Amino acid sequence: MTLTPILSFEVAEAQAKGKPVVALESTIITHGMPYPQNVETARAVETEIRSAGAVPATIAVLDGRLHAGLEDAQLDALARAKDVAKLSRADLAACIARGGTGATTVAATMIAAHLAGIHVFATGGIGGVHQGAEHSFDISADLRELAQTPVTVVAAGAKAILDLPKTLEVLETLGVPVIALGQDDFPAFWSRASGLPAPLRMDDPALIAKSHLMRGALGLPGGQLVANPIPEADEIASDTLAPLIAQANAEAARNGLTGKAVTPYLLSRLFELTEGASLRANIALVLNNARLAARIAREIRIQAKE
Repeated sequence: MTLTPILSFEVAEAQAKGKPVVALESTIITHGMPYPQNVETARAVETEIRSAGAVPATIAVLDGRLHAGLEDAQLDALARAKDVAKLSRADLAACIARGGTGATTVAATMIAAHLAGIHVFATGGIGGVHQGAEHSFDISADLRELAQTPVTVVAAGAKAILDLPKTLEVLETLGVPVIALGQDDFPAFWSRASGLPAPLRMDDPALIAKSHLMRGALGLPGGQLVANPIPEADEIASDTLAPLIAQANAEAARNGLTGKAVTPYLLSRLFELTEGASLRANIALVLNNARLAARIAREIRIQAKE
């Protein structure tokens, strides 16, 4: 038996009519920012996707049911909910089995999107290899998910709080295509450039879509990571961020934080240290990624019919 996600009315109609759909994660709603800013941002991202000619499908588990696309009341209820589980590959099934409510990370969103027949997913930044992973072995499940689930993920690179060289090395080992849009440098989330060369460069959403379809034709497992640099007007220079990230990481280590507790702490601490600039940049890059994801999803639909 294969579980089929419950589709919102809008997503079900889009699929019936052959319209492009873009998946969205829900941890940005439950773990990324406070109410009502979280639901306002979620709706702004959905609006960007619609304006770009696609249909948004926010993924979440509500009362033990996996949803691809949330109605307005469901989105608002999730934004207000307390103690929502943060779901990755390891705990997605358990949450559903227990009848729980959970927000999906990159890995869990990819799984749900694939089950729902959605090819493209827009997020902020993927997880990766954490600083000090040679001692902690703290490596996000997102990387292996990219290697096995056939969804193209549009992100502003990997979160800059991570060990980016090691993250790229693991992605290469796992055979994941890492495609920078319009530049040769791998983006670093809040910053357009990391100083690391991107493994691949493509300048056209149509070519990214063609690459997605070609992987399927070749029978290759896994998806693609599309690294979309944050707009210049919204970026925070990496030189400005580097000492703040080092400070936040040192504080997390002193506090004994590990596993899933690390990333929320670092993002919250950077919000404080940048006086809110990191969150403003985060919102801008998510909107930018949503627009690109919609264009890729449209091209996949067009090319699949040819």
